[in-house]
Amino acid sequence: MNLPQAFLDEIRDRVSLAQVVGRKVTWDPRKSNAARGDYWSPCPFHQEKTASFHVDDVKGYYYCFGCQAKGNVFSFLRDSENMGFMEAVELLAGQAGLAMPARDPAAAARAEEAKGLAEAMEAAVQFYRLQLNSARATEARTYLEGRDLSPAAIERFEIGFAPEGRTVLIEHLRGKGFSMERIVEAGLAGKPRDGGSPYDRFRGRIMFPIRDTRGRAIAFGARAIRPGQEPKYLNSPETPLFDKGANLYNVGPARTAAKKCGQLVIVEGYMDVIALAQAGIDHAVAPLGTAITETQLRKLWDLCPEPVVALDGDKAGMGAAHRLISLALPLLEAGKALRFVILPADSDPDDIVRLGGAKAMEEVLAKSLPMIDLIWTKETEGHPLDSPERRAALDQRLRQRIEAIADERLRAHYWSEIKTRRATLFAPKREAGRPRGQMPGRGPARRGAPRWSPPAAPRPETLASLLGAGAAGALAESRIRECAILAGCIAHPELAAEFEDRLERIAFTCDDLEKIRDALLSCVDESLSHPNPTEWIGTAIGRRIGRDPYTELFAPGQVRANRHLSRDATPEQARRAIDEELTRHAAILGRLSETSEAEREISEAEDDGVAWRLSQAAQARFEADTRPLAEHAGTSTQDEMSLSLELDQMIERHKSRPKKNR
Repeated sequence: MNLPQAFLDEIRDRVSLAQVVGRKVTWDPRKSNAARGDYWSPCPFHQEKTASFHVDDVKGYYYCFGCQAKGNVFSFLRDSENMGFMEAVELLAGQAGLAMPARDPAAAARAEEAKGLAEAMEAAVQFYRLQLNSARATEARTYLEGRDLSPAAIERFEIGFAPEGRTVLIEHLRGKGFSMERIVEAGLAGKPRDGGSPYDRFRGRIMFPIRDTRGRAIAFGARAIRPGQEPKYLNSPETPLFDKGANLYNVGPARTAAKKCGQLVIVEGYMDVIALAQAGIDHAVAPLGTAITETQLRKLWDLCPEPVVALDGDKAGMGAAHRLISLALPLLEAGKALRFVILPADSDPDDIVRLGGAKAMEEVLAKSLPMIDLIWTKETEGHPLDSPERRAALDQRLRQRIEAIADERLRAHYWSEIKTRRATLFAPKREAGRPRGQMPGRGPARRGAPRWSPPAAPRPETLASLLGAGAAGALAESRIRECAILAGCIAHPELAAEFEDRLERIAFTCDDLEKIRDALLSCVDESLSHPNPTEWIGTAIGRRIGRDPYTELFAPGQVRANRHLSRDATPEQARRAIDEELTRHAAILGRLSETSEAEREISEAEDDGVAWRLSQAAQARFEADTRPLAEHAGTSTQDEMSLSLELDQMIERHKSRPKKNR
């Protein structure tokens, strides 16, 4: 509805901004001058102790010198009470004694009808409240006492009781002048299908009034109190006032509280909301007996950009969480999200505050999880990931979830987080207590065995070992290969995405380079959406690891000299170079693993002569495997192959010999 500017100006002229703001703040008497319309107070929009919030009542404007909040009387109600513009106008027009401009006849008729329904609902609220104090509500009062509801909470939430009897409410409302048609239309009475006389919809139940953001009673939630009374909760039907999928329980008070504390909690039912309010947590709402709808979700985001959803940790609760996530994903935007608190099984917010008070609930809320945590857990827990096919299935499931996000930038951030988690999940696992570089499955190093350490800082004992000289060279060569792989991938991010699976699975021997690899995998997908992906990904990796990756990757002269790893190389040249380095690196690590096994066998040899011969063969084999890349074409020569075969045969012959008794 378009409102004439003259009408809005008339409201501003009649309503004092200082009076409206004064309901929320305490004026500073030292700085304020009421005679001049000059008022100062601590700001109602942020926490402070000084009076930096200024109201010019003559001009009708406010400004905070701390947080820069500013506006007029309409924006103040919108920002302090979470009101819509039309709500603020209607409220202020009533205070000013002004009638809202006439609407079209149809709209006026609908407004009059809604007004009549709201009046009937309000009369029902008062009737049910009185009934709760009657003799026939003894069972209801006992139930409420058993749930630890205080008289103050019962009064605050206007809880009532619908007595038994087919037409008790109808007779009361008819006596107040409401027509039967209006009572039925408000959802307070039902009509039998056979055409009989109307009957009270709610009987023998505890009544929870449901109010909209304007404070109007629009519906009821009714709880059964007798065993076998079904359903346990019964809501009002859809009416011109009430849309079950568009409203929330306690939305009015919660939006005011949410504005102050910056948080909104979503719980499952009325009793949870009331229990939290009794503990001082006023910013809680509940859906009305159904799953949260898109309309409700958008309303929740209007109240708070990141509501916290508190659900039971049982199967039903987790199912509800993932249905809500599926609803939310296409609607997500920067600054609009959901967080989740998974409560212990068979426990709800009511139980938590009754046992531990507000502090216990606040501790639970402080541990809320982002949506990505629930998505990742659902798709990984209980799913074996021990084969390429199963890992590919995981990728497909995650892709289906993340692709639902419409916002392209946000989707890229989700993919970046997924990549980081995948890199961690599929990283080569080390055995407990095994130093980095010790070959898996070989046990602790024995006398004479090579000890594989990070190339950046080889251990003295490694260099002094049987294969020390060869190990030192291998350390340097390994670092060169790892630098080359990463340099090529960062120069060509599209190839990093192509080789992603191999990058995730290959072992890196240098701690600093492994961190660069993990950072690369976490942001490679997002880089492809930027105009200059190479420049962007280098900066992104630098932020993640806290240093410039290029300084480390291009330190080896061999990497700087390889033009196929530069930005100027063609994609095909870079692809071939990266593929060769990955293949070579995997082969070398495999051969080192075999050499480690040979050394273990050597250390167990009981014949010193055999042990010496085996050790010499192992050393020669080790040196051949770790020959610098410039001298090695990536395949073994005939002599090296014969040496390897001879070594294997010697070990097998020695293992088959009977042991000497000592």
